[in-house]
Amino acid sequence: MATKRKRKKSTTAVSEEIGKPSRWRLQHGGFSDGVREADPQTGAPVVHRYAIDTLGVMLNNGTITREMHDAGAIFRRQFRIAALDTLRAMPLIRIPGSTGLDTTTEQQFQAREKVAAAIAALGGPASPAGACVWHVVGLENSITEWARRSGWGGRPIGHAQGQGVLVSALGVLAMHYGLTRRAA
Repeated sequence: MATKRKRKKSTTAVSEEIGKPSRWRLQHGGFSDGVREADPQTGAPVVHRYAIDTLGVMLNNGTITREMHDAGAIFRRQFRIAALDTLRAMPLIRIPGSTGLDTTTEQQFQAREKVAAAIAALGGPASPAGACVWHVVGLENSITEWARRSGWGGRPIGHAQGQGVLVSALGVLAMHYGLTRRAA
């Protein structure tokens, strides 16, 4: 007896049917459903999507303290100034045919030293805390994505464990930046 294969519906169609986010959105996470409004010029409906700030969500949920949030914001700012993210634009000051000298600024060097010191305070880049802060706070990946990629001892870890690593790492960063005092 020949069986017919059911044609799979697209993940978008399935998600719209049951009112849940699509598989792509669940995989990449961190995006809002958007704000719907009319385009001022054409009147056509548009959706403005924006990325969700993991630290802001955790602060609003009471998962982290204001000091932990501020420590994460300091690290993220230094990370951006240091230009350590993987996506980079071509420098506007680059002239075709130039010698290709390093265009790293003094401010970037200082920021890189501060980022390196913060990562060292977390146990280094190979430690769970250091890797978590680098990827989740610095590169702004989702906790789930980092936990699935990095894992512990070559095995993926769950979202809850990844969130626990981030919370503890933010506590250490808050102490590193002098935002909290050591317990007596």
